[in-house]
Amino acid sequence: MNKKIFLSSPTINGSEMQYIKEAFDTNWIAPLGKNVDRFEQEVTDYLGDGYGAALCSGTAALHLAIKLAGIGAGDIVLCSSLTFAASANPITYEQGIPVFVDSERDTWNMDPRALEKALQTYPNAKAVVMVHLYGTPGKVKEIMELCNKYHIPLIEDAAESFGAKYQGKYTGTFGRYAILSFNGNKIITTSGGGMLITKTNEEADRARYFATQARMPERHYEHTEIGYNYRMSNIVAGIGRGQLKSLNDFIEKKKRIRKVYKELLQDIQSIHLNPYDEKISEPNFWLSCITINDDSNVLPLDIITSLEDDQIESRPIWKPMHIQPVYKENDFIQIAEGVSVAEDIYNHGVCLPADVKITATDMLRIINIIRNLFHKKSISLSMVERILDA
Repeated sequence: MNKKIFLSSPTINGSEMQYIKEAFDTNWIAPLGKNVDRFEQEVTDYLGDGYGAALCSGTAALHLAIKLAGIGAGDIVLCSSLTFAASANPITYEQGIPVFVDSERDTWNMDPRALEKALQTYPNAKAVVMVHLYGTPGKVKEIMELCNKYHIPLIEDAAESFGAKYQGKYTGTFGRYAILSFNGNKIITTSGGGMLITKTNEEADRARYFATQARMPERHYEHTEIGYNYRMSNIVAGIGRGQLKSLNDFIEKKKRIRKVYKELLQDIQSIHLNPYDEKISEPNFWLSCITINDDSNVLPLDIITSLEDDQIESRPIWKPMHIQPVYKENDFIQIAEGVSVAEDIYNHGVCLPADVKITATDMLRIINIIRNLFHKKSISLSMVERILDA
């Protein structure tokens, strides 16, 4: 049986252990300690902006962003539809109401035209949650202009895009708030964890306060607000500090993986890679995704099952939030009538393996399975090696 090829699994570089050992040696294994403080600083140093609060998940970070933005019962929050549920669920934690916004073709991210329509429909909306899908930056300039025009904060969901750039600046540094995820499948991992990025140290402190059960600075346990157990542990932060050293290398490897798909599937005219604007953005290429034209006899499920039969993991594109049963009553804003852009991408898309540990032999298996489905000639290992190992 062939070895299992994962979509995007953790890749350990070895330096994580020095920080974990230090935490054990100093007995700082709780949600406090040097690693947590340093990890927050090292992440914001990398981004070149903002203040970080290290938390137990990206979802927790988004929840606290929603809370800091003042979202309450009945407040409208405009949110990308083509995303994972964790982008929308925290809005409901504070009893806000998500209104979902369609994607555009250029990046698969929130369509500024649809957002403008949404803001005209809901002029009292309290925030915008924009996702940088699969590591590709959205149209930040246009989104920011609309947020400024309507005087509402932008919350960047950069869970999938840590290390990606838009106009030379990292995603996660544009919005009033931003969140990162360090889940096991992300470009760097802490096994589980996330970070809230704020514009002021005061807001980062406020997030840390909520994340430690909103405990007041008293000798006894005093609580005047509801808090949460959201802080990242010193052990987990140590893993993150070690992982951060490899972020740029991981991005470069994922870039080459995408290049393999691009060059060795380009003769299949029915296949299109997830797009981005090369002039103004530099994705982190977290996942390489494709869509398949309707005129093809090959369906996304054909690719998924054929890969699965050979122990290769792939997945459908995120099912848009506006067609999820849990959000069936929520409003959805799109430009054109009929099937939305987000739903169309979902119907035709597949996420292909982009694991940092992937080898040329692994990629040969993936590429040739896809090529065979489209009745194309198999390619050789040397053709993959030329690109992947360049």
